[in-house]
Amino acid sequence: MRVEFHSVFPLRPARVHEVCGAGAMGFAAMAAQGPVLWIREAWLSDTLTPQGLLPLFDPMQLLQARPRDQTDALAVAEEALKDGALPHVVLEVTRPLDLREGRRLQLAAKAGGTTGLCIIPDGMGSNAAETRWRATPVFDLTREDSTLTHWEIIKNKSGTLGAWHVRWDQKESRLDVVSPVGERPGSAGTSG
Repeated sequence: MRVEFHSVFPLRPARVHEVCGAGAMGFAAMAAQGPVLWIREAWLSDTLTPQGLLPLFDPMQLLQARPRDQTDALAVAEEALKDGALPHVVLEVTRPLDLREGRRLQLAAKAGGTTGLCIIPDGMGSNAAETRWRATPVFDLTREDSTLTHWEIIKNKSGTLGAWHVRWDQKESRLDVVSPVGERPGSAGTSG
């Protein structure tokens, strides 16, 4: 049985989720519609540019925190999740979370009713995460638009796994699920 996209996205509130892959930043921006606290350690050399997120959401909705290290980042995330003042908290993780750290984030998200999302390196994840996603760009040479992405749910505590091609519709400010190239009407290998 295949899980329906609308049953797993938008992400379940009051839980902490994870995303990895080359498209993880875009996934996080699309998942965090509305006010968001984005936590990124200060020692990381590259920075998040709010104007670069403009096609995905209003940069005026973005609050950035630049803590010294992951210990401080986890403390900021836990307090923000527990407080519930912002509906979304994104945390860029640089080292594996142990079960205690992951569980503390889950309890904080539940207490505040906040949706948490950890951006993690490939192969690294917490057992406490509600869902884990892999987001990778899909290069479609037939279209000028470069927003086609393959999203795969690779861990789901409350259901089955699934994979989708999605495209951000900037004009309508929404996410569209699309068929893979070989399965689109009029494509080679299909009748339609």
